[in-house]
Amino acid sequence: MAELKAASLIRDVPDFPKPGIVFKDITPVLQHPEAFHEVVDKLTDIVARHDPTAIMGIESRGFIFGAPMALKLNLPLVVARKLGKLPYDRITEEYSLEYGTNTIEIHSDALKKADRVAIVDDLLATGGTALACARLTEKLDAEVCVFAFMVELSFLPGRHALRGYNIGTLIEY
Repeated sequence: MAELKAASLIRDVPDFPKPGIVFKDITPVLQHPEAFHEVVDKLTDIVARHDPTAIMGIESRGFIFGAPMALKLNLPLVVARKLGKLPYDRITEEYSLEYGTNTIEIHSDALKKADRVAIVDDLLATGGTALACARLTEKLDAEVCVFAFMVELSFLPGRHALRGYNIGTLIEY
């Protein structure tokens, strides 16, 4: 398979958000319609093979890819937000990041029992955020059918943290 145009557009930003972290900036991909379209199409292809009944986008860059994927597949979009951002009754899960901890939440009525959820984000690093979203999904008696990421940092333990789940990625570092 030919390399994705997006791979050549992602830029490294050293020492962001703190010293020692090399941030993978995907905004140049979003500013390039052909590359953006290609990423959405390829992620949608990965997800569609697993017959989801809902797409969950992780704040905030997971929304960017999850929303058009949900539209393409005619599926509901569930938003997983950082603590305090959702207005209705919600469930929460704490998780670890490469550089700290955080809490993520979804509305308590976001999923139905037996939903098959595709969880989407821009990047897989430690897997903490994605795993927290899986736990939220399972708290509502739904199932994670696949995780889909544009980028995987294979030198970090994200894939290991998500062992036992289906994982699809487009670009690996």
